[in-house]
Amino acid sequence: MAKNERLEQLVERFCAADRLALARIITLVESGGDEAAALMEQLYGRTGRACVIGVTGSPGAGKSTLVNRMVAGYRQGGRSTAVVAVDPSSPFSGGSVLGDRVRMTEHWADPGVFIRSLSTRGWRGGLSRAARDVVRLLDAFGFDVVLIETVGVGQTELAIMDLADTTVVVTVPEGGDAVQVMKAGLNEIADLFVVNKSDRDGAGRLKAELQLSVELSGNKQGWRPPVLLTSALRNEGISELLDAVDRHIEFVRAGERAAAQAQRRVREFLDVLLGEIERRAGRAAASGAEPAVLALVREGRLNPYAAARRVLEYDGALAQVLGLGRGQPAAEPPASRQ
Repeated sequence: MAKNERLEQLVERFCAADRLALARIITLVESGGDEAAALMEQLYGRTGRACVIGVTGSPGAGKSTLVNRMVAGYRQGGRSTAVVAVDPSSPFSGGSVLGDRVRMTEHWADPGVFIRSLSTRGWRGGLSRAARDVVRLLDAFGFDVVLIETVGVGQTELAIMDLADTTVVVTVPEGGDAVQVMKAGLNEIADLFVVNKSDRDGAGRLKAELQLSVELSGNKQGWRPPVLLTSALRNEGISELLDAVDRHIEFVRAGERAAAQAQRRVREFLDVLLGEIERRAGRAAASGAEPAVLALVREGRLNPYAAARRVLEYDGALAQVLGLGRGQPAAEPPASRQ
């Protein structure tokens, strides 16, 4: 069977709600390549309906248990739910350290739940590089809710805010005070704060500190992030959390302006463009037909900055680097600029 015909059949099965086709397409997208880009291009028009919720916070905050309870709550309300759980990468296999096998075993037989683990593969931002595309696929498949659990965040790991409609930041009493939360940059991305493990000492104090921090920060584009107490292990505070998430999503969808939506689409386009350039340039470099500019960099005859300028400014150079086989060899830039 020809490749194009096989992909068309896979898309048809996907559109007919075949979960095996969904899993297969996610695997192709996570692996990258021309097939992944073609599939995303075909299926992107089906997106935009799911509620995308990011759950982030420091490692050990109880995010997995909290997400498990949220899934149960959404299912009780009749909403189909998908989970993207981003795990650290194995230093040996490159796969996710935890994986689906040990997560949320009570939901594995529920046809209204789909759980996928992704490894970060060294990608920063608390997410996997493929996470955005996987979330889009789950949205296109027709899930009502998509939950994203990040690997854990720090000062540079804030990618979730560009992907989720609502970002839930999970803290715990022993995780430090509100100052530590601010230092990690979490107050900038939080639409809701959750103090999990609220049965432990210091939960009330941390809630009060976070509420004060929210008051001092002012409204976030007209929304003031609430601070909620939960105990995921005891299944306490989950319904209040789900109600708060619903209120925020309603707020966003009622008030999000066309300009904000346009900026989000542009950021996504730039991410996709940069990813495609990196992928194609890497493939061309590994093909054996090395572009002249890359050979000069490898030999030390051209520094990386001059090489990047040459690719951007001289006709045909970018096509060569991407392995497109078009254009003449790039003209030598002035010697003074090398």
